[in-house]
Amino acid sequence: MHEIVDRDALDRRWWVLGIVLAAQFIFGLDAFIVNVALPTIASQLHASSAQLEAVIAVYFIGYATLVITGGRLGDIYGTRTVFMLGVLGFTATSLWCGLAQSAAELVGARLAQGATAALMVPQVLATLHTLFSDDARARAFGIYGIALGLAGAAGFVLGGVLVTADLASLSWRVIFFVNVPIGIAIIAAALALMPGVRRSSGAKLDIPGALTLFTGLLCLIGSLLLGNDLNWPPGLWGVMAVGLVVIYGFVRLELRIASRGGMPLIDTRLLQSTSFMRGLTAVFWFFFANLSFYLVATLFLQTVLHISPLRTGLLFLPAAFAFVIAAQHSGARGRRRGTLVFIEGCAIQLVALAAMVACLLVNSAPPQWLLVILLTAFGYGQGYVMAPLSSAVLAGLNPNAAGAAAGMYATTTQSANAAGVAAVGAVYFNASTAGSASLPLLLSLGIIALAILASAALLTWMRGAMRSP
Repeated sequence: MHEIVDRDALDRRWWVLGIVLAAQFIFGLDAFIVNVALPTIASQLHASSAQLEAVIAVYFIGYATLVITGGRLGDIYGTRTVFMLGVLGFTATSLWCGLAQSAAELVGARLAQGATAALMVPQVLATLHTLFSDDARARAFGIYGIALGLAGAAGFVLGGVLVTADLASLSWRVIFFVNVPIGIAIIAAALALMPGVRRSSGAKLDIPGALTLFTGLLCLIGSLLLGNDLNWPPGLWGVMAVGLVVIYGFVRLELRIASRGGMPLIDTRLLQSTSFMRGLTAVFWFFFANLSFYLVATLFLQTVLHISPLRTGLLFLPAAFAFVIAAQHSGARGRRRGTLVFIEGCAIQLVALAAMVACLLVNSAPPQWLLVILLTAFGYGQGYVMAPLSSAVLAGLNPNAAGAAAGMYATTTQSANAAGVAAVGAVYFNASTAGSASLPLLLSLGIIALAILASAALLTWMRGAMRSP
């Protein structure tokens, strides 16, 4: 696989970096900006608890099931073409989100938004790999990492500002409309500056695999989303069982495609790598815990403590900056401590969660300054783990499998985000009927802590597999 890049493209590559990172930024922004708007969306669209969870979860389902396909489309038709199509789709679906007249329509628009992001985002790393193969590579990827961290901070704060400002009486709709001028500017800049390269890899699309994975995830996660609204009927458990069977069928389908010499959605040879599979499972539980934490924390701050959307966003701002700082620290420390840095990061998060539980048991409405400290500690621990996690999980693999492994990593992280929001959100909303102000958050934090413990244990296990001959 190779790309030919002309001298002109190299001369303007820092401008191109800004273009693709702007697209990466708005993808990350939209993962978090919705959180602070959820109570307002619930009020104005009369959304149920399942629909509120789905507004977040389906964004990641759409992305997770198509991200590998999006990467391969870039291989076939060129990163520039697919990138611009992805940005165009993301812009259009953002407009649709803002115009949605019902909660169900908003959920459908968010699913489409996640699917179009799966065309856009894979081209970001592909472009970075192509244009920065020299000494500037470390600097470019450092800027990329900072952009990822700042997207979360901007999401919380910008969401709070826009919802509170209620521009033109549009309320929460502005959080989606803001993507439209940004998307148009990105497309115009890409047309003018982004190199029109074509990659030759003989890549093929595994449409049956993508559809099977989508169906399995939708059965599993969709059932968790709908459970509270439907009072958990027996048939819903049957749908979840079907989802498990479909996921198993997906693996069998991929093995069959590979045995016939085709190009499956996942590289089935990676399933035989003990350390990689342990690492991937650890990744699942880590991401299962982390986005769901921000969902229930945001709901608690606004619906129980009655803190405004703007102030809620500001309360999360130190946590987002702590994430960026920790990402810088963990890289240097990881070179000395190896994979132990992940255990340390998980421990920081667990201490923050334990302290939060203790505070809630003493006072169901803790002071905001104390909440900021605990949220910041959690964010620091999250950044400590997340920044170097992908490189550690992918370490030791054959370089020829790096692209396929990165695709599996991306699919796992976004599937885990969706599953965590669905499962932890279901617990939170079910417990909300018990009459206790703090019980929903306490139970949710308990599940999140168990998921982080599972991740830490698996990361330790992965470390052992990496050391064994």
